[in-house]
Amino acid sequence: MTDRTFTLSEARALVPEARAQIDAIVAARANLAEVTFALRSGLASHLGGKPEQKGYEARIDEALGWFTIQGIEVKSISPVLVDFPAVYKGTSVRLCLLEGETELGWYHRTDLGFAARRRIPAAGI
Repeated sequence: MTDRTFTLSEARALVPEARAQIDAIVAARANLAEVTFALRSGLASHLGGKPEQKGYEARIDEALGWFTIQGIEVKSISPVLVDFPAVYKGTSVRLCLLEGETELGWYHRTDLGFAARRRIPAAGI
């Protein structure tokens, strides 16, 4: 993991690719859940079996690796929540992107976490 700190514009520039990676995680996560349930239940799945299960796991790992390489923190994969480390008024913050969001519009102090999530001010960070 890098110790990268993002400006708001740097983080927002990565949002389209981050959203593509999030979409890949969501799709693989759903397929993985279905295949895993079928395997545990002894049922057939149109999505495949053990090899496909491993493939879905690999796709999730691949997407998670992209975030790590970029210096973006993955906080959760269900739902997908990623944080871009930043500094606002001298305080360590995280610019948050939650599965389903189309833009980077929220932040929270690093020490307070998601519960302290606030809208990014119009003037920016």
